[in-house]
Amino acid sequence: MHLAYPAVLAVLLFCTGLYGVLARRNAILVLMSVELMLNAVNINLVAFDVWLRDALHSGQALTLFTIAIAAAEIGIGLAIVLAVYRNRGSSDVDRLRDTAETDDAEALPDAEDDEADPCAARGVTADQATAPAGKAKKAEATA
Repeated sequence: MHLAYPAVLAVLLFCTGLYGVLARRNAILVLMSVELMLNAVNINLVAFDVWLRDALHSGQALTLFTIAIAAAEIGIGLAIVLAVYRNRGSSDVDRLRDTAETDDAEALPDAEDDEADPCAARGVTADQATAPAGKAKKAEATA
């Protein structure tokens, strides 16, 4: 068997997976694209193992480790995606930037300055003020 056939197939799979990781916004599609890239690596490992006629079959052994890592990655990745979807109502990767930690001095206004926080001047907490907007976003996302 020629080495070119599995190598070309692996390159096509890897490029498809790379495009999916870079272009998609849905987290599940990104995870599927990572799986495509890992499968391309597996094809290369097995093809080179057969081509080199390795007595220890190290390419196939590395493929088994890659499959185990892929299974763990997809399990943890899906758990994270489901948790984010339950909290946010969307699995859009671009919206995950909202979960990034910010500097506490920049994010929170001074507690003593009532003019900086218009909600505190009216006696309404920030969570109460943004609750109707959050419910409207969830209703739009589920519709």
